[in-house]
Amino acid sequence: MAIISRPLLLSVLLLGGTEVLGHRHGTSSVPLHGTLAGPSIAINSVPPTVRENWVRRANAALAEAGEPCMFAAFASAIVNHTASTAGELVCTGINSTRQKGDPTLHGEIAAIQNCTAILTDPTGPYNLTGSQALAAFADLTLYTNAESCPMCASAIRWAGFREYIYGTSIETLIEQGWGQIRIPSIDIVRESADLSNPVRLLGGVLSTETDPLFSWQFDSSAPCPQGCVRPAEGGSCVAPSL
Repeated sequence: MAIISRPLLLSVLLLGGTEVLGHRHGTSSVPLHGTLAGPSIAINSVPPTVRENWVRRANAALAEAGEPCMFAAFASAIVNHTASTAGELVCTGINSTRQKGDPTLHGEIAAIQNCTAILTDPTGPYNLTGSQALAAFADLTLYTNAESCPMCASAIRWAGFREYIYGTSIETLIEQGWGQIRIPSIDIVRESADLSNPVRLLGGVLSTETDPLFSWQFDSSAPCPQGCVRPAEGGSCVAPSL
C-alpha cells in the first residue's frame, strides 16, 4: 500500500463510485483520502460480511473470558488477512482495567499485548524476535466492537496496523451515557499522517449488534445483551443463575 501524502490525505476518494468522507462532528466534515470508509465498502478485497464476522468474533471474546455481561464490554480481535481474505485470528483482548488495576488496559491495548506475547513466544507458532513482531503489525488488522479512545487509536497508529475496523462509534457511546474523550479516530489518523505505515479505517461495522452491548449500562429500560438478565428492576445485567 502506498504511503498517503498529507495533501492527498485531505482529498476525497471515490471507491467503486461511493464517496468516502470523514466523520462528521458538529458542523464540519473532513474528507480523508483512502482512510475512512463506510461499513458496506470492501477494502483490500475483504468483503463486508467477513468484516462483520470478525467484529462478531471480538464480541465473543467477552464470553470466552467469562464476562458475557461485562459492564465495560469493550473487546478486540487482531487478524491477519494477508494470506487469505477470510483472515486468520492471531489474538483477542478485552477491557481488563478493573481486573488488572491498570487504567490503560482497554480492549485494544490488551489485544496488542496479547499478540506481542503470542508472536514472540519461543514455543509458539510464530517465534518472532521483538523487531520481527513489531514489523508484523503492518500486516495485521485490528477489529474492535467500539471506536477506540484517543489513547488506543494512537496505539493502533504507533503499532502500524494495516487496517483498523470498529463497530459502535464514539458519538453513539456518548449518546448512550458513556464518558468519552471527544477525539474521534479519524482525527488521530489525520494527525498521524507523518507515521510511516498508513492505515485504512472502517467504521460502523456490525453496529446493530455492537450498539446493544453498550446501551443498557446507563438506561434501565434498555434490554440486556443476549444471554444476560436483570435480576431486579433498575439493576445491572448479569448472567442468569444456574
